[in-house]
Amino acid sequence: MRYFQPTSLTWWAGLFAVLTGFASMALPTTGPLAEITSLVALLAGSGDASPAGLIFLGLGLIGLRDRIERGFRGDD
Repeated sequence: MRYFQPTSLTWWAGLFAVLTGFASMALPTTGPLAEITSLVALLAGSGDASPAGLIFLGLGLIGLRDRIERGFRGDD
């Protein structure tokens, strides 16, 4: 599993973006979870970033980290 790199900061940033995107899609805007929803909206940029955009950003960061690492090693 070359994409699973828990020691990489880029991997964690990508995972955080993916989780924020999924949370902003799944959490309701009203009810008992409204406080958590407002926190997720704040982390997502208060509605500037769409959930799909955050998910694709996170997956792109994870893939970019792997590609850069393979480029430095000379693997293709």
